[in-house]
Amino acid sequence: MQRLGKVLHVTPSQNVVVKVDNTPKIGSAVVNEKLKVVGKVFDVVGPVSSPYAVVKPTIKEPEKLTSTQLYLLLSKKNRRKKA
Repeated sequence: MQRLGKVLHVTPSQNVVVKVDNTPKIGSAVVNEKLKVVGKVFDVVGPVSSPYAVVKPTIKEPEKLTSTQLYLLLSKKNRRKKA
């Protein structure tokens, strides 16, 4: 699990805009702090120095995600190996 960033707002088309720490891969699964899948990374927008991720939610009420932290659920092939 890797921190994605903080949810800023929900767009009129029900997508979630997240201020990200590190640029995620498009299609990555996004989870909340309880490890419940809430959507997938749909797009990355903004300047390279401070990007934003657009998340396509899979939950019914994405408005509840506002101001919460979201995380990336790393697949087994993307996980780092422990030294």
